[in-house]
Formats: sequence, structure tokens, C-alpha cells
Amino acid sequence: MTEDLKLGWHIGYWGRSMPVGVPETLRIIEGLGYDSVFTAESWGSDAISPLAWWGAATTKLRLATNIVQLSARTPTATAMAAITMDHLSGGRFCLGLGVSGPQVVEGWYGQRFNKPLARTREYVEIIRKIIAREERLTNAGPEYPIPAQDGLGLGKALNVMTHPIRPDMPIFIGAEGPKNVALAAEIADGWYPIFYAPRHEEMYTKHLNEGFARPNARRTADNFEILAMANVSIGDDLEQAYDRLRPTIALYVGGMGAQEMNFHADVFRRLGYHQDVDKIQDLFLHGKQAEAIASVPNKMIDEICLVGSTAKIKDDLAAWRESKVTTLVVGGSVETLRTMAELVNG
Repeated sequence: MTEDLKLGWHIGYWGRSMPVGVPETLRIIEGLGYDSVFTAESWGSDAISPLAWWGAATTKLRLATNIVQLSARTPTATAMAAITMDHLSGGRFCLGLGVSGPQVVEGWYGQRFNKPLARTREYVEIIRKIIAREERLTNAGPEYPIPAQDGLGLGKALNVMTHPIRPDMPIFIGAEGPKNVALAAEIADGWYPIFYAPRHEEMYTKHLNEGFARPNARRTADNFEILAMANVSIGDDLEQAYDRLRPTIALYVGGMGAQEMNFHADVFRRLGYHQDVDKIQDLFLHGKQAEAIASVPNKMIDEICLVGSTAKIKDDLAAWRESKVTTLVVGGSVETLRTMAELVNG
């Protein structure tokens, strides 16, 4: 059970253009007692530049990426950006990492989506070595050999010039599959579940405990952060409130990945929605998006979202308070963010 459930605002990544009103909203949520703000990247806006620009107007909020994609940068480039952000923010930066998926990694970054667990482990190890600044950086590989093994042979082991503010800068990992969740519990300071069902925590707990039990695990269940996304749709017309969230669920389940490999869909399958997922995927991938959206059941939305009147959402929040989630990460309008602050902190 979480003693004090914190709130975070997920700005996300941009669509066609930059979202408006972000600096004003940041000032509002900081005054409302929000703990953190999160940016993301897919194949458009990056996660770090907006956080640096907008974060400059804040004084208390933790500034976090959810997530920086591993394939977008070398681990050394990511470490440099993290150290820079931590200096600029006065020690408020949190680095969120994730492997993304094969469609983005291979189709956008032109890299192979192979050995995601091994790459994540090595990536984090390199960043921690850089931030610790105890010795010049070398890494035997095999994923990220430093210095390069097939170049001119002139590479020199270096130490980061800029001294990090904190040798223990938080690193969070976005993970959905059981093995990746266990890895996050082993090597990270926290976990980003994109879809978290608080009433089915046993589905995650066994994988988290597997990671905590490994030799040299960085954290325990008592000091590990779980920063869970929860889409919010507030309204007294319940069906309209559900309808506002159906397109997002349908997109992730049906369109964010191939039919044979969609990590988002797999989460709902593990929750028992096999038939619903298969139907949504089949419709979406055959160009019937409207039908796919309409076929998302209300109960599937209720598992991971907060939907309905303020009274219903207040009741549904009880499951999140009883859960192991430490930060509830929400999105939406300023009015929605205000309401969530009242419901969670009031």
C-alpha cells in the first residue's frame, strides 16, 4: 500500500506541432502540489529538449523522461544529456529509459531490435559508470563496446568532463513484458508501466520480486518507485467518458505493433482479455479503425483508467491508493489536472 500517492503530469510527445499552454499549466500544477512532469518521444519531438525549455520555469517539480528511447542515442550521449539536465534543474532530473518496439527501432532508427534485455542492462551500466565518475570509461560490450573495437584503433578511454551533481541520479525503466519488468526491479530505481491494473497486482508482483531477489539488486520493494500511467476521462455521461478513451486503447492494442508482436496487446491478454484484443487487432490492422474503437469494452478501460463522475473516480482511486503505485501519472486539460489534485490530495 502506498502511504502518500504522488501525482505527475504526462505531457507526452507532440503530434503535428507543439502543444500550447504548457508553461502556464506547469505553474498551475506546481502550485497544486504535483510531484513531477514527464515528456516522451516516439518518431517526432524528442523527450529532452522540451523538458529543458519548459522545466526552466519550474522550481520544485521533478523533471523526468517517460521515455528516452535507447536506440535514439548512444548510452554516452544519454548520460551527457542527463548530467546536463540535472545541472540545469538543480538536481531534479530523472532519466526514464525504454527499448521501444521493433517497428520504431528498425523502421525509424534503422537498428536491429535484438537482445532488448541485454542492451538495456548494458546501457544502464554504462550510464551509471559515467555518472559515478570513478574511472575512465571502458566497456567490453558486446552491445556497446567502448572504445570501438572495429575502428581506427585510436580511441581513448575518457572520463566525463562535467562532474555530475548526484552520483545516484534516478533511472526509471519503461517495461511491459515479465522479463523486462524483472530487469527494471533489479537494475533501476523505478518502473514505468504504461498499463497498470491496480486490482491485479499479483500479475506484476511476482516479476518485480524476481528482480529484487537477484544478487546486487539496486533496490527493494520498500524503496522502489512505480510510476503508473492512468488516462483520465471525467464526465457525468458515463458512456461519453468511456468513448473519449476508446481510441487511445484501440490504437495501442490494435495499431502500435505488429499482430505477432505487440507488447501493449500482450498486457491485456495477461489480464484475460484475449478475445477482445484479438478482435480489436484484427479490425484495426484491416483498416476498420472505427469498428476497432467501438469494440473496446468498458471493463477493459476501467482496468487501467479513471473514468466517469468525480464521485466514481474518487471511489476508483481507492484501488490505486491500496496498490504499490507511488506516483499516479495523469494527463488531460487543466481542469482535469485540478480535479485530480483535489481528489488525490484533498
